Amino acid sequence: MKKLQMQKFVGAVLFTSLCAGLVLAQPLEAPSNDPAAVDAVKQVGQEMGKAMMASDIEKLNQIYADDWATVDSSGKIFTKESLLSDFKSGKHKLLSFEIGPMDVQVFGDVAVVQASVTEKRIHDGKDISGQFVFMDLLKKRGDKWVIVRTLGARVI
Repeated sequence: MKKLQMQKFVGAVLFTSLCAGLVLAQPLEAPSNDPAAVDAVKQVGQEMGKAMMASDIEKLNQIYADDWATVDSSGKIFTKESLLSDFKSGKHKLLSFEIGPMDVQVFGDVAVVQASVTEKRIHDGKDISGQFVFMDLLKKRGDKWVIVRTLGARVI
């Protein structure tokens, strides 16, 4: 049990380090209160949920950066390739979602979103529905925002 806890801890530390590295690799700017940027970032979350419900692999491919990753509940790195594969095969299904209030901070071409979401979700035929909190790190690449990192947890 302690080994699993340590793996989760190390995974969380690595994820946090990756996020900090992405943000600190560029000069930090003061958070933007630009409503257009904040709204655009919020829209990505809504589009992501709708694309997951529709199993729209093409749209999900556009929303998630090619280098997207997260740490799953077992402490393993989960990549965009795995995410798309799970939705494409039907292994993972989002039946419904409702995002709570979103806190968005925009720093130039980097944004951080923190929010909660209530979902009805099936994975490997098992109901994994519930309420979750998450943090997404987005980067503006070209003229669109893409998700580069995610960290989430189930609300107990």
